[in-house]
Amino acid sequence: MFKEHQQIVLTAPVTGDEQQELQPGDIATIIHIHPNQKAFVAEFTSPDGETIAIATVLPSQARPATDSTKN
Repeated sequence: MFKEHQQIVLTAPVTGDEQQELQPGDIATIIHIHPNQKAFVAEFTSPDGETIAIATVLPSQARPATDSTKN
């Protein structure tokens, strides 16, 4: 189950709202979840925090980002 403000990693290519090509491995933050979690809106940013793209993502196109250093 995905939540707002959760970081995600794409597992499939996605097209941003302005036709940007986003690739598996790209990281984003969920900024809105549609009813019944059928899709969510995610913000993709550069390392310095600048927004690169906003995209609608299906749950099947992403996974939660995890920190492998946490036990």
